Amino acid sequence: MGKITTRSPFAPETLATLPPLEGVRFATAEAGIRYQGRTDLMVAVLDEGTQVAGVFTQSKTASAPVLACRKHLKKGEARLLVVNSGNANAFTGKKGTEAVDITVEAGTKAVDCKRHEVFVASTGVIGEPLDASQFAHLVGGLAENAVAGGFEAAARAIMTTDTYPKMATRTALIGDVEVTINGFCKGAGMIAPDMATMLCFIFTDAHIAAKPLQALLSEHVETTFNAMTVDGDTSTSDTCLLFATGDASARGQEPVAKVGSKKLEAFSEALHDLMRDLAVQVAKDGEGLSKFVTFVVEGAESEKAARKIALSCANSPILKTAIAGEDPNWGRVVMAVGKSGEAADRDKLSIWFGDHCVARNGERADEYDEATAAYYMKGREIVIRIDVGVGKAASHVWTCDLTHDYVSINADYRS
Repeated sequence: MGKITTRSPFAPETLATLPPLEGVRFATAEAGIRYQGRTDLMVAVLDEGTQVAGVFTQSKTASAPVLACRKHLKKGEARLLVVNSGNANAFTGKKGTEAVDITVEAGTKAVDCKRHEVFVASTGVIGEPLDASQFAHLVGGLAENAVAGGFEAAARAIMTTDTYPKMATRTALIGDVEVTINGFCKGAGMIAPDMATMLCFIFTDAHIAAKPLQALLSEHVETTFNAMTVDGDTSTSDTCLLFATGDASARGQEPVAKVGSKKLEAFSEALHDLMRDLAVQVAKDGEGLSKFVTFVVEGAESEKAARKIALSCANSPILKTAIAGEDPNWGRVVMAVGKSGEAADRDKLSIWFGDHCVARNGERADEYDEATAAYYMKGREIVIRIDVGVGKAASHVWTCDLTHDYVSINADYRS
């Protein structure tokens, strides 16, 4: 894989501790799919009755696992999740479908369930056939030996060029019963999510039916994973699955089956906060990054337009390299706003780097000071705020800078 010599400068000193969750057990293995000396296969065993929601890449070259998950999701039921890293099983034709079928069949035997209750995901190199015989025979033993907890081990097993496992946990009340939400994801490059992030798996012991679960996930993905980018490239494998085991019902939680139920207000808030946390963690582990960047766009015609403008900035190589070089080149921000295709009033456009106004009403601000702006750009976390002067809507996007290390990592990716 790409040659990574250092961890992200934003890697946490201590990882989040995810408590064991009722209704889900994990196991991992070294299957040797691509990596040597590290785990690359993970299974999650889910209690009977587990409900599932999902969002997936909108790429027209979606992987075989994504196509299978979309199909299985229609039933809203899950018993097993099988994930491999090192090979994306994408652009692999009939062999890709066969690999998925072999994996699903192994899963149905492992936990005695129906095919639609087995979900699969793969991440890694695109275009290389995935030999499921390398790991399918391991699924049964992993399912049998899966244990409660194990979230960190599971998160590590799905990593590719990530420099640390990304995890988060939250609690919320449904009625007077406390439920837990645990999640982990992977992603560092080929990140410009379109309905999901590269791979993200969220688990809760709440008793929530598939339809309201899906409604919450679809709503929150827009302002979390879809508001994050590393390099502007949407993966073939984007998958985000949310599983609700329902075990909290044993502690008195009343089942929730209605979309939009007020009973889920606190849960919805906690879920959104967890997804936001994970999205930011991905942006803070962008391949080769040195800075974490937030673009805030205000004064737009609509929230959708504001996000598109912010994405235009966040995905601009020439702007991202300026940020890496600590250059307060606000002219490149003007360029990125203009190319977005969304409404913007050139003569009302204003830009701030942090608290420093560099442009106001379509021209350089009177108080602009090059040295002050350049000093601000030396910080590790950068906020660039833009008012496009045509409305009242606002949005945000999280990203990172673009450095020489990004080129090195991806130039060596298959070496």
